Amino acid sequence: MKVLVAVKRVIDYNVKIRVKADKTGVETANVKMSMNPFDEIAVEEAVRLKEQGKATEVIAFSAGPQQCQETIRTALAMGADRGVHVNTDAELQPLAVAKLLKAVADKEQPGLIIVGKQAIDDDSNQTGQMLAALLGWSQGTFANKLAITDGSAELKREIDGGLENIKLKLPAVITTDLRLNEPRYASLPNIMKAKKKPIDAQTPESLGVDVAPRLKTLKVEEPPGRKAGIKVKTVAELVDKLKNEAGVL
Repeated sequence: MKVLVAVKRVIDYNVKIRVKADKTGVETANVKMSMNPFDEIAVEEAVRLKEQGKATEVIAFSAGPQQCQETIRTALAMGADRGVHVNTDAELQPLAVAKLLKAVADKEQPGLIIVGKQAIDDDSNQTGQMLAALLGWSQGTFANKLAITDGSAELKREIDGGLENIKLKLPAVITTDLRLNEPRYASLPNIMKAKKKPIDAQTPESLGVDVAPRLKTLKVEEPPGRKAGIKVKTVAELVDKLKNEAGVL
């Protein structure tokens, strides 16, 4: 069984985000970039399935500018076998990424697709669900635990009320949550080996996919700064401020 994993190049989670002066987006020039943390978890889970003998090949997919190949190389160093890069400078929104993934899935015929539940830059939490709908496959979102047995996937997923156990028929799309696993660090020998692993270069046109944006960002602003708190001396004063100033009573 092939496992297809999607990885996204995002601003590193340790970087303090700065909004552009013209408020059209955030600054990405000279900013450290890395793999989306939820996608690292997806790669780790796919590699573990291969190590368990449940998967025969792990394919890392990414879409975006040429620098996305660095993100694919990171996935290859973690244990993926080869990569697919859809090279485009267009602004990619969730539906466009889902369509690109579907086109690659139609070609590669994987038995399982694993993606991060969301990216830390746009927080859309849409691509996995849209992909499952386009493919007509089963979907399991917010995976906390995953086991592959006899052509099905047994999944424990995180929901508002706790945890839910479901069983899916393969092929399926899985989206990863934080507690699914702890991603490994790529060793230096594996980083060197990753440089020799193949990456198949594609374009949206070669896949027959229109990636034109359907949503328009009007303005990006930083959230307002937090105001300093105050101390009250008595319960009566607290109640008075909650009632007359905060208006919550």
